[in-house]
Parts: sequence; structure tokens; C-alpha cells
Amino acid sequence: MRSMWTGAISFGLVNIPIKLYKASESSRLDFDLLRRDDRCRIRYVRVCGETGEEVPYEDIVKGYEYEKGRYVILEDQDFEKANVRKTRTIDIMSFADVDEIDEKYIEQPYYLAPDEKAAQAYGLLREALKESKKVAIARFVLRSREHLAMLQAEGDVIVLHQMRFAAEIRSPEELNLPGKVEAEERQMKMALQLIEHLTEPWNPEQYKDTYVEDLMRIIEQKARGEEIEAEEEPVPIEVVDLFAQLSKSLEMVREGREQKE
Repeated sequence: MRSMWTGAISFGLVNIPIKLYKASESSRLDFDLLRRDDRCRIRYVRVCGETGEEVPYEDIVKGYEYEKGRYVILEDQDFEKANVRKTRTIDIMSFADVDEIDEKYIEQPYYLAPDEKAAQAYGLLREALKESKKVAIARFVLRSREHLAMLQAEGDVIVLHQMRFAAEIRSPEELNLPGKVEAEERQMKMALQLIEHLTEPWNPEQYKDTYVEDLMRIIEQKARGEEIEAEEEPVPIEVVDLFAQLSKSLEMVREGREQKE
């Protein structure tokens, strides 16, 4: 596994040299954009806004327009010079109970691994997080942008969860949402039974991206020149008899359980 960032966890006066690794990967299919009639591949190019000529990637720099038509050019080292400590440090600011963290703030997971000489300090922080049942709240800079982060001990690794700042979370106040709903007793009873029958221990490995598999089936069929038909009917979106649908759902779940047994 290749690291994408190196730095140190700052914990009080303790600095723990670490490397940061991606903890997730995409399973999506990559598609090329083509012209429909002749399958000519479409490519995106970076062109000069003045002349229209293509500009090589190595000649492109980042610029900030401080006055109309006047720019300051920023090189990679300039971003680090803005705050050397922040660009090389995961700075722990506080600790919290994990139950206090709203899941809307969690964005992207990364693994943290210690430098060869930092194993003892890394292990101490990891075990302290486990023992205290706390998570660390920190700041760090990645790709020239500061992020909030949550550090959590999971088994032998410390996981850094990149987080959103509060200002990035949109309020649901503009949505047309129902207030407290007075549900019929029989509907609530049926809904609770359905939830109970569908409750099982959490096992992430049993859930897979089946849509990619379905797309691959379509791709293979089209490559063979076969007629493509949808395997399922679309889910109806109109309002239906709630009790009838709950009853039918519960019956299907019960039948599925019986078949498994």
C-alpha cells in the first residue's frame, strides 16, 4: 500500500511520525466518452483562454486574482510556507465520546501507520484511545486545504476519519418535512414487526455493490448484440395503502426466513 501523506500526530508535547494511507477504494466502472456515430473518443484538454492552444500540464500553475487581470502565482512550497506546522501535523485539539459525533460530519476514512521509530508512541496513543473509549478531534492540511478529523482506534490501526466543518453542513429547514405523525396503532405494530424481522448483526462483508455486476451483465449482452430487457419492474412512487404494503412486506420477509431455515 502506497502512502499519500507523511507527517506527525501532535499529542500534547508528543509528536508521532506517521504515514497516511487511503482506507477505501472505488468499485465503480470507468466509462469513456465517445461520439455516438463513429465511436471517436472524446478527450478533455487544457487550453489557453486567450489563444485556444493546448497547454501542457507541466506548464500549468495556480494563480490567485488579487486585482482584475492581475495574478499572484503560488508554487507547491508556498502552500507549505503558509503554515509549516499545519501542513505536516495532525494536531489533536480535544477528545470526545464517539457517540457524540453526528455521522453527517464523517467524510473519508484513512489509515495511519507509524514511522519505524515511532511504533511505541503510536501504540501508546492507540491503546489510550481504546482504554478511554474516546476519539481524538484534530486538524490537518491535505491538498492545500485544512480539514477536521476524528482519530479512532480500530484493532491494531488508528483510523483518521476526515470530517466536514459545521459550516459545510446544510440545514434541512428549507425542506417540506412532516411534523410529528400520529400513526395508527396497527400500522405502528406492523412496522415494528417488520423492523424486528429484518434486524440482524452488522456484517459489512455481506453487502456488495451489485449494481456494478448488473451493469457488467448489460455490457456483456450488448457486446454480443443481444436485446436488453430490464430484469425488474421499477419501484412505484405513488402513495399506496400503507397497511397493505406493510402486511405484504412482512409476509415476504417471513417467507424468506422460512426458506433459509
